Amino acid sequence: MSVSRPVVVVAVVFAAVGGAALAVDAGLLTPSQYDRATVTLADEDGQTLATVEVRVADTFQKRYTGLSETASLDEGEGMLFVHDRAGSYAYVMRDMAFGLDIVFVAPNGTVTTIHHAERPPSGTTGDDLRRYRGYGVFVLEVPYGFTNRTGVTVGDEVSVSGLDDS
Repeated sequence: MSVSRPVVVVAVVFAAVGGAALAVDAGLLTPSQYDRATVTLADEDGQTLATVEVRVADTFQKRYTGLSETASLDEGEGMLFVHDRAGSYAYVMRDMAFGLDIVFVAPNGTVTTIHHAERPPSGTTGDDLRRYRGYGVFVLEVPYGFTNRTGVTVGDEVSVSGLDDS
């Protein structure tokens, strides 16, 4: 395990640098450039707590851009970040106009971590951005306070429909 750790660190640093260039060269993505899916969140008894219509961020550029420069999200709307494999990830609120709940989801669909991320102060960039860390293969971003309003907690279950498996 210790052998892979330096490789992961190098990959993350390279990805962040490469992503900045990619985002600048290609411009910001528009909502129509994302696939769509439906995320259902349920408690341990299988009772549905919430359903969210999401944009799917399943490529490096889409994950890097995320919801940056998005004006707002409606209740029941969000973004689902899909990683190639489960791992520990850190998310930041880059160029965000509103706060988010950031929900990390393990490969088996269990919610592992929930962060309530307020909008960063104006002008906050780069290394000054707070890192919201968690473990998962999926990360769901929804409007700030969504998990409190719906009763979603760590240990609840997430299922995704309409996600392209190819």
